Amino acid sequence: MKSTILTMLMVFASLSCFGQEVQNSSFKLMLGGLLSDTVPQMDVEDVKEHSDAVLLDARALEEYQISHIEGAKWVGYEEFDAESVAEVNRDQTVVVYCSVGYRSERIGEKLEDLGFNNVYNLYGGIFEWVNQGQEVQTETGENTDQVHCYSKLWGVWLEKGTKVY
Repeated sequence: MKSTILTMLMVFASLSCFGQEVQNSSFKLMLGGLLSDTVPQMDVEDVKEHSDAVLLDARALEEYQISHIEGAKWVGYEEFDAESVAEVNRDQTVVVYCSVGYRSERIGEKLEDLGFNNVYNLYGGIFEWVNQGQEVQTETGENTDQVHCYSKLWGVWLEKGTKVY
């Protein structure tokens, strides 16, 4: 019975993550069970190719202040409201991220409800961004290796950089 359940989880994870690039297979399996695929996803390489995309950070302000992807605008999760994205063109490509993708998927749903037409969730979030060797910045624009991990439970998925709690 346990092997059947494990096999089903692995098949589910591979189907729900089809085409997405995450280097750690355990992380990919976890994401397959966590994300509901209600918002289209972009992996790290796709985001880098969309240099004109608006990046929105859906983490807590404290997490954003430790580090964020260059050029990202903080919109928060619990604090999110339509006013925070009022100046963003509804037809522009928008990529939302958080630590691993759950909170950003929820914010992506809200953006779609607000009439945004090209919303994507960064698959694997800022953790996968850093795990693939991409840079993050402090609030003052300096490169850093620090990443706020939300909690020690979630911090296991950050393989590179310095974990901050």
